Amino acid sequence: MTEFWLISAPGEKTCQQTWEKLHAAATKNNNLAIASKFNIPDLKVGTLDVLVGLSDELAKLDAFVEGVVKKVAQYMADVLEDSKDKVQENLLANGVDLVTYITRFQWDMAKYPIKQSLKNISEIIAKGVTQIDNDLKSRASAYNNLKGNLQNLERKNAGSLLTRSLAEIVKKDDFVLDSEYLVTLLVVVPKLNHNDWIKQYETLAEMVVPRSSNKVSLNSTSTPSVFSQRTKTVTFVMSPCLGRQLMTSDTKPGKTNSSFVTSSIMKRR
Repeated sequence: MTEFWLISAPGEKTCQQTWEKLHAAATKNNNLAIASKFNIPDLKVGTLDVLVGLSDELAKLDAFVEGVVKKVAQYMADVLEDSKDKVQENLLANGVDLVTYITRFQWDMAKYPIKQSLKNISEIIAKGVTQIDNDLKSRASAYNNLKGNLQNLERKNAGSLLTRSLAEIVKKDDFVLDSEYLVTLLVVVPKLNHNDWIKQYETLAEMVVPRSSNKVSLNSTSTPSVFSQRTKTVTFVMSPCLGRQLMTSDTKPGKTNSSFVTSSIMKRR
């Protein structure tokens, strides 16, 4: 990575003489460095008291600006997490790459008038960087919200049966509708516990209709056992013993534990 040093050299009779002397020193020993002019116009310096009073404020401003710049660069890297090689080409200053911006720096007379005092110029810089910081926070918040919504959508469409919406999985024909005595419950069961479910679901509650379990959908994602009660108009008691057995099924590491959705019919009291 290229390293830049911003050097303020003791003045000769003219700025050009100072530049030539510094350039000769930098290139004398096997081209130690490439020297470029960093053009800063003659600013209104003011009195010594003003400069002393401004020194502390400039130190704070320098730290603040550096922090915001690093924050922008870091967030750019986070956004381009899948394209790290493109981070550098997207970090631009005034529409050009950083090396070009620094080696061909030009003072923006319109934004920072040299007729203004140093204090006023520093306040203009602070105000501009503060606005950048606020814009970054706002855009970061909007980006994170969109990213979170996208992840939730992907999780619902491609996740396990425990997190996905069942609206696109179950159909109207999977339910007993408009019945005064029957209600359909949906249950997510690990594939490894299929036989346990078939053997014992009829004993989970007194009013389960025998041989009413029907496999609705199969999923290849490893999921724990969860019983979902889809109605409050029926008495549903899960056996503690069976619950523990299904929740702690013996699944070997590396072995796919698929799950399926099954529906069972229960009689209303």
